[in-house]
Order: sequence, then C-alpha cells, then structure tokens
Amino acid sequence: MNRKGGLALNDLAVVLVAAGDGTRLGAGMPKSLVRVGEQSLLEHALENIVAVAGLAQIVVASHENHVPQFEKIVRAKVTSLGAHEIALAFTPGGNSRQGSITNALTQVRGDIKVVLVHDAARAFAGAELFDRVANSVRKTGLSVVPVLPIVDSIKKVDGNVLIAAVDRSELRAAQTPQGFVAAELIAAHKSSTGDFTDDAALMQSLGHTVHTVEGDAVAFKITTPADLAYAELMQSSGSAPAGQYDQRTGIGTDAHRFSSDQTKPLYLGTLLWPGEIGLEGHSDGDAVSHAIVDALLAAAGLGDIGSNFGVDRPEYAGANGTVFIESTLAMLGAKGFSVVNVSVQLIGNRPKLSPRRVEVEAALTALVGAPVSVGATTTDGLGFLGASEGLAAVATALIQMRTDRL
Repeated sequence: MNRKGGLALNDLAVVLVAAGDGTRLGAGMPKSLVRVGEQSLLEHALENIVAVAGLAQIVVASHENHVPQFEKIVRAKVTSLGAHEIALAFTPGGNSRQGSITNALTQVRGDIKVVLVHDAARAFAGAELFDRVANSVRKTGLSVVPVLPIVDSIKKVDGNVLIAAVDRSELRAAQTPQGFVAAELIAAHKSSTGDFTDDAALMQSLGHTVHTVEGDAVAFKITTPADLAYAELMQSSGSAPAGQYDQRTGIGTDAHRFSSDQTKPLYLGTLLWPGEIGLEGHSDGDAVSHAIVDALLAAAGLGDIGSNFGVDRPEYAGANGTVFIESTLAMLGAKGFSVVNVSVQLIGNRPKLSPRRVEVEAALTALVGAPVSVGATTTDGLGFLGASEGLAAVATALIQMRTDRL
C-alpha cells in the first residue's frame, strides 16, 4: 500500500532541484536553506513530496558547496515523516539548472518509469499537484507541465516603447513539478547540446509533445524578498502548517586581546582571515563564534561557554569555533530546541568586515542551520577596542521548542 491507501505503484522518482544560491533573494545562503516559519524551503518541499502516490525515490540536486548538509537535512526530514521506504540519492548541482538535473538523472534507479522534476523554490506545491502531473504522464505517456492562466495584461515593447498588446488567452505560466517518461527524459539530457529554461522546452526541441494540466497558485516560486514575505504571510495566516512553540532569547558576549605572537592566525566566524593577527585565548579566540555559543546556551538555560568548554578542558585547546557551535547545537537538540535565527555584532577597528560579511554569514548560517546576520561597529576610539588592542562581539539568539508535539 502507498501512503494514501491505494495500490503501491512504486514507479515514480522526484528530482528535487535545490542547487540555487539565492542571489536574488539576498539571504546570504543557498535558497533552499532559507526558512519560512520553523522549516527551510527544502523541508517544506519534502513534506509534500513524500505524500505523493507511488513515490519510490527522491534525488536531490544540492548546492555544490553544501551536499553533506543537504543530505543530513533530507534524511532527517524524510525519517521524521515516517517515509522510510523511499530511496534517497544526492548529487551536486551543475553550472546551470539543466546541468543540475542532468547530474541528478544519473542517480535515478533503473526501475523508475516516471520522473517528476521539481524546484525546491516552489516549496508549497501540494501532493495533489504532483499526483495530477504523474497520473497524466502514466495515462498519456507524454511529457506534462502544470500551468496557470496569465491574469495580467501582456505588452510587447521595444526598449521603453510599447509596441503591441499580446493575446493572453494563448499564454500560460509554467510551474513545476514537470513530469516525464523516465527513459525519455534521461535520453534527452544525454543528447542535448543546448541549455533550456526547463525540461519541457528540452523535450519539445527533440520533437516530443508536451501536455498541460491545471497548476496551483500555491506552487509559486520563491525568488525575491517579496516572494519570501508572501510565503511567511501565508504560513502565519494558517495557509501552511503551523505549530505552537516555546520561544526563548539569549545574549552572549566575548572579547579577546590581539596576540603578541605576530604569526598567530586570526579566526572570526569560523573563517581564517589571512594577513591579520590572531586573538589570544585557550582555543582560537574566535570572538564571533564564542558570542554565538554564549547566546545559544543562555537562551536554552545551559550555562555559558566557560562552564561547558572552559580552560580546564585540554581537548578544546586551539579548537576552531566550528567545534563549539556544533557541540552547542547538539546540546540544544538534546533538549528539544532548534535555532530560529542569530544576530552578531563585531566591535573593533580591524579587520574590516564588509568585504567578507556575506561569506561569514553564509558559513555561519550553513553551520547553525538557521539565518545568521553579522554586523560591525567601532567604539569611536574609546577603550581597548578603540585602541585596536583586541576585538569583542555581542550576539543574540532566538531558539524554540515545539510544544504541540510534546
């Protein structure tokens, strides 16, 4: 039996394209890791996908720099949904959307008859839409695309001059999941010499007929900050799953003097800062990471960095901030807490944060598994920080525990 109570077809694979870097979203992290409510877009997408009838396999094309993290998230989510029978496979994304799908198709099992290709950015596409597309492929043996009517007036322009109106009755907006006979789509990707905006266009270029089915407005694509705001509004209004939470905040601070050893490397936000003098400390002196740890521990009521990772612990001598953050996250997880977001302020004259701010935020966000924002300020020449004798950091963290499942 499948998860809907019907006969188990086990003929279907979903290729989940989750390799986008989210540049237009401006989140400083892979788009699929951006959170709406309690979950990332990747997790929201999986909640619907695992409910699809006849699903045998999910293949995830991940952001190339985060494949292990994506695999960890996907396996945990699928397990939590009780979908243990679904086979999972993972592959890094390519240089384009089409390249990512080509990579993913190499992992599709030989017994799969139907493949649905879906963008993780359309995270709220319901299982009913997947079923509608898959059943159409099974019935017709053709490629199938869900579409929506165009509601805006469409104009043809030359520069900023309007040339003509376009008859919108003949136009449709294409969505995903798009469905295909597995063998045909795999062959099309192997033989393609062009780069197409979607797989339907690829199949058409090779002479295949593409049918349409009715799409779903909730399967909109999250691309811009406005799209994300709409998704958050939809979530908070009850149009998407919600829950009850115990939310807590914490504040953490840390300060370190610059080392007298001019050769000691500087680590901030877990990253190495070449050409800068390092900070004194039992570990690597990473004030940003240490402030984050203190904020998380304070929010959860688990003490502070000194009581958990103090100088009496020789195993932490010289340790990178990654070690402390990962250990702290494990402690929070054991108490049932997850991180909602973290904000950090670096205080000092050097190094200049702005050239690497996005890089630091991306590294910390990937590590924490929730949005981390990083800013910087000075003390206007006051104190040891103003005299460039060291650095300090202040962090705030919001964590939560779901209470309606306890």
